[in-house]
Amino acid sequence: MAVSQETARDRVGLGWRGELAAGILSNLAHIDVLEVIADDYYHAPRAGIAALCSLARQVPVSLHGVGMGLASTMPADPRRLHAMARLMRQVPAESWSEHLSFVRAGGIEIGHLAAPPRTPLSAAGAIANIALATRIVGSAPLMENIATLVQPPASTLDEAEWLAQILHGAHVPLLLDLHNLYANAVNFGHDPEQLLLRLPLERVGAVHLSGGHWIEAPCGAGQRLLDDHLHDVPPAVFALLTQLARHAPQPLTVIVERDGNYPSFEHVLGQLELARAALRAGRGA
Repeated sequence: MAVSQETARDRVGLGWRGELAAGILSNLAHIDVLEVIADDYYHAPRAGIAALCSLARQVPVSLHGVGMGLASTMPADPRRLHAMARLMRQVPAESWSEHLSFVRAGGIEIGHLAAPPRTPLSAAGAIANIALATRIVGSAPLMENIATLVQPPASTLDEAEWLAQILHGAHVPLLLDLHNLYANAVNFGHDPEQLLLRLPLERVGAVHLSGGHWIEAPCGAGQRLLDDHLHDVPPAVFALLTQLARHAPQPLTVIVERDGNYPSFEHVLGQLELARAALRAGRGA
């Protein structure tokens, strides 16, 4: 069966983790792109940067930030922005990304990617911080939607409205985490596919896939799906990837994330192949 032009341009890759390094380096022919946690290299020794540069010469690499907290009414920390700028100069990375979350306030680090109140004010703060980050780093980030176990209090916008306001206002692409979208939808009584279709899918530049597990919600409020990156991508999330590929004509870069409870690398490669199959189904190939 012939593969469409769009499918040929889609890519499927993996998040770089030290525990997966041997398997990754032995199977680069099956991995289109790698995503590296940038924060791990902000203060890396020269040898660590050299190793990352060597990796980037073998396979396309993107840098993923986790600690900037750009979705805040507080200005982003310039030190972190300059650290990303320095790393982007050192490493031949093709792109960089961060989360639409806040992580600190009043000098206190909360140690978590938290969802701010979804309001025009927080959207404006995120837009301003993304503009600052773009100026310092020298290129615009892809911005990722996050999972939350509680509805952000004092919100006046729903998730799709808030994301669209930021993406259009900041003129940046979306790093669409489909498991985060799925978890937020099922946790708060929404249809995941309908939530997906309300997003500005023409702005999706990259996709994250991961898994999670169910936990008990506080006060006997049923269960919540926790995005933990410790489990396989569920079939419902692969189905969302197929829907995305059906509605977004631009090439997609898909990253499978795994942060622990590692299976065999053959199993990891199987997850990448399931992602490719989901893309093909959506492209009509």
